[in-house]
Amino acid sequence: MMFLASLRTRWAGLLGAFVAVALGVALTAAMSLGLASTFSAPEREPVRFAGSPVVVMGHNTLTVPVKRGPDTAYVSKPLAHPHPVDIELLRELRRLGSVQLDGANTGRDAVGAGAVGAGAVGVDAVGVDAVGVDAPVGDVREVVGARARVLTGDDRRLADPEPGRDAEALVAVNSFLGTAGGVSAFVSVFVTASTFTFVVALRRREFGLLRMAGATPGQVRRMLLAEALAVGVAASGVGCLLGAWGAPVLARTLVDAEIAPEWFGIGGATWPYHLAFWVGVLVAYSGAWTASRRAGRVGPVEALRDASFDTGVMPWSRRIVGGVLLAAGVGMLGWTLWTDPSALMKRKTYTTQPMILITALAALTPVLVRPVLRAVRLPGAVGLLVRENSAASVRRTAAVAAPVLVTVALAGSLLGSAETAGEARAVEARERTGAELVVTGDDLGPLEPRGRLGSAGSLGSLGSSAREGWVAQVDGVAVAAASASTAVFVREEGTALIRSEARAVSDPAAFASVSRLPVVAGDVRDLDDRSIVVNEEWERRRVGERVDVWLGDGRPARLRIVAVLARGTGDNGAYVTAANAGGGSGAGPGVRSGAVQVDRIDVGLRDGADRGEVAGALRERAGSGVGGEVRVRAAEEWLADTHPAAKPQTRLGMVVLLGIALVYTVISLAGTLLMATSVRGPELRSLRMAGATWGQVRMVVAGESLLAVAVGAVLGLAVTAVNLGALSAGLARLSAPAGVAIPWGMVGVAAGVCAVVGLGAGVMGVGVVRRR
Repeated sequence: MMFLASLRTRWAGLLGAFVAVALGVALTAAMSLGLASTFSAPEREPVRFAGSPVVVMGHNTLTVPVKRGPDTAYVSKPLAHPHPVDIELLRELRRLGSVQLDGANTGRDAVGAGAVGAGAVGVDAVGVDAVGVDAPVGDVREVVGARARVLTGDDRRLADPEPGRDAEALVAVNSFLGTAGGVSAFVSVFVTASTFTFVVALRRREFGLLRMAGATPGQVRRMLLAEALAVGVAASGVGCLLGAWGAPVLARTLVDAEIAPEWFGIGGATWPYHLAFWVGVLVAYSGAWTASRRAGRVGPVEALRDASFDTGVMPWSRRIVGGVLLAAGVGMLGWTLWTDPSALMKRKTYTTQPMILITALAALTPVLVRPVLRAVRLPGAVGLLVRENSAASVRRTAAVAAPVLVTVALAGSLLGSAETAGEARAVEARERTGAELVVTGDDLGPLEPRGRLGSAGSLGSLGSSAREGWVAQVDGVAVAAASASTAVFVREEGTALIRSEARAVSDPAAFASVSRLPVVAGDVRDLDDRSIVVNEEWERRRVGERVDVWLGDGRPARLRIVAVLARGTGDNGAYVTAANAGGGSGAGPGVRSGAVQVDRIDVGLRDGADRGEVAGALRERAGSGVGGEVRVRAAEEWLADTHPAAKPQTRLGMVVLLGIALVYTVISLAGTLLMATSVRGPELRSLRMAGATWGQVRMVVAGESLLAVAVGAVLGLAVTAVNLGALSAGLARLSAPAGVAIPWGMVGVAAGVCAVVGLGAGVMGVGVVRRR
């Protein structure tokens, strides 16, 4: 039971590893409990048609056959504009029983026997999206056939507004917790392995004495592994208790930060505790395994003649591993940059990619310490002593620099990548927008082809038609271009159904005059009802080429490409005319080809017109004639609201991740420096015998701590520069704004906290040595 005696005497040295493992297990348990709660949205009762036993709803998906090797499979995508229930079908359903247009009408006929025509009880020529039917489900299915969907039981909630909002709301939570858990696991393994490695380096004399007393290399390894196993089991148990307490706190924090929906809470799953416990034990054991292998190779003579100058700090195995990881990290960046530069903007890529480079530089830190220190010139005798001591004690300097490298690199790479990508999207949106005012609203009316619009001098029925005329009538307005959000679907290579977000415009020439689209070929003004504008991401992207697509309501169409846009950051979608927008076409007899609802009108002003006065006149006109909420904003204000450089939720999530990494770094720094200083008694007494005061001794130790932190910060900034440089090059390849946003504030906070902790731990260690 030699390891128990070792634990009793070496508990202070293993305290840092214990805290790191316990914290890692607590975070893993809490986040796993959160993840378990995101796997299924809560089952909600039907609301809109709660009183109807059967609901008939228009089709809302597009199903297309695709190739799966030698076989054929069917892939479905949600339509941008689901089909309504047509008037003829409503008439047939009324013959079966009472038909309800909305849950509020339950108990009475919403469509009576004498009122089934167009316009009855709000049923206009476009139809309705769903109706409740009080009739046997078999009879309803027989009447409906393939013209619509028949919903019963809990499936009736699919007719409620935004039926998938609960599941969609959990996607962000799932993504955040998964990313946070990955970062926590990475830093936890890193800190634990680093702590055990440094402990072994400090105990070389002890291992030499054990070898002289007859201990075999295997016994030394088993002793270290037994210590790690004991630490892992105890820390994992404490971590599970902390995780059970912290999970509800985490859930409330996510809700308060608007990352999670208001109803989100922690469920009763138990598997996260098992996962967290055994992961903690495995992390502790794995962290000690490499260190134990090295400890077993310590010879008695080598340990007893140990010098103050570190030699042999980098075995060839570690050099090879570090070199391979460095080559792999740089190679993966280069490959992604060459083959798919858009992937560099995805959170999965810029979250995981830096970890490879961080691990590589951390493995090579003992080799990199001395070259970095040679470039440093510190004034005075104390400064010279600080630099030479740091260069001589490479193990200690590297052990302090490594966790700082992790924190600074994560702060610069994660937050910097998110801000760089967000800033590129924001700049690209500003470059695309040529309007001076933007009118938005939920009730601007249907988008119709230019030929159907009323005259510019007549307001017409403002509540039912988004005529640019009511905007153009205001003095100072030169052009007004209405557009609506839609989508088109394309089958690429016969194996995948791709949905591309699109905008439908009523007047391509007017829209081109108030926008600055990044056209690389063709002319947007040539867009008509038989053509389409695509971007460079499409499989077919040559001007004049024809492409088979499905429109937003599922109608197939063969359109000619008249213009191609740069790929950009991914926000450059397709453009079609109002006739190809969808929104009710093909719904059935009695339904005219409907139009999607306008959600934006871009306004250009005449020379000399006052933008404030024109905006005020538009607000006054909108308030007197157009139903619903209509907002008139300057283009800059609209862009700031719809295309922010960084979403608050994204930034908050990144800050939380960096907070986790910083906590681990603080633990590692404090433990490493306290351990390192506590065994430097003879060295510090030698300084005193040479005439140094205790104040000067503290200055030397503090300087060494700050210099080691600075080395880690420099290496972390090197990782940041490589990652952000690759992202900027990727943006340039995509013809997107290729700037770099370095979060100096967050990097400074991370480095500053590390410096304060390192300084405090080093000085505290000197105090401990002095009291001894």
